[in-house]
Amino acid sequence: MFGVLQDRVYEEHDTGSHPERKERLVAIRDGIALLDQSLLTPLSPRTATVEQIAAVHEDNYIAWVKQQVDRGYDHLNMDTSICARSYDVALQAVGGALAGLDEIMAGRLSGAFFCVRPPGHHAEAGESLGFCLFNNIAIGARHLQKVHGLGKVAIYDFDVHHGNGTMHAFYEDDSVFYSSVHQWPWYPGTGRAEETGRGKGRGTTLNFPYPSGAGDVEYEEATLRFGEAMEKFKPDFLLISAGYDAHWSDPLAGHQCTENGYIAITRILKSLAATHCNGRLACFLEGGYNLAALKNCVAATVKTLASSPLARPLEIH
Repeated sequence: MFGVLQDRVYEEHDTGSHPERKERLVAIRDGIALLDQSLLTPLSPRTATVEQIAAVHEDNYIAWVKQQVDRGYDHLNMDTSICARSYDVALQAVGGALAGLDEIMAGRLSGAFFCVRPPGHHAEAGESLGFCLFNNIAIGARHLQKVHGLGKVAIYDFDVHHGNGTMHAFYEDDSVFYSSVHQWPWYPGTGRAEETGRGKGRGTTLNFPYPSGAGDVEYEEATLRFGEAMEKFKPDFLLISAGYDAHWSDPLAGHQCTENGYIAITRILKSLAATHCNGRLACFLEGGYNLAALKNCVAATVKTLASSPLARPLEIH
């Protein structure tokens, strides 16, 4: 069975007309409702502890986010909106995902898609950026290592914006491999091909920056090259930052991906998980701001991952 975490509590992070708004989850829910529900297991939110958040974030930063919310501010910075419920909802985004990872590790799920918000991959250890409060996927990677004893975790990020926070969290760590395909130059300005890690972590960061106009061909090429790197790294679990703002209709970037393109890279990632991770993978929702595209592409991803296993692993050239 394939797990899907979606709950109306994640709509309580109310950002008004901000691009990262609650209507995104309404669209996703409508799309997933059209799928064969017998293949899906619904997951429930759970509140993460401060200690779990602190696996990636500085204590002072966690306290500051709570303080800003408690004081009634409506922004953490110029691009990250908050409301009175944002801190609690962010804890439930992380906690629900960690609970889903526990289910996968227990063998009760083959994988999962976490339809949570606020998103996470721009959040740094001590700073909120790009609509993100806490780095959901980075905390998930640390959870797999600390709680479940996994040695190596791979993260693949296909959001059109580079995941600066996730990259920096593991930049000097050879136990977590971070790879991103994204538009460059573009927000947030990180993600050059020359950024490959530092010290012990050198060689475990792999960036695929593409200029405006790139699309399905480039994204599939990057995903296949990520697969080549996994032949050497051999991860125990594959985490995916699933952003859909590289879609041709998205208002916040200039890439030209299609629904079929997302299906293609999902099939590659599913094959990689089958080859290296005993099939274990999980997707964390990141961006995607055209509601129709988001509805269709998330549903296509979930359908691809929840369907029967591939007859044989895809060959990576």
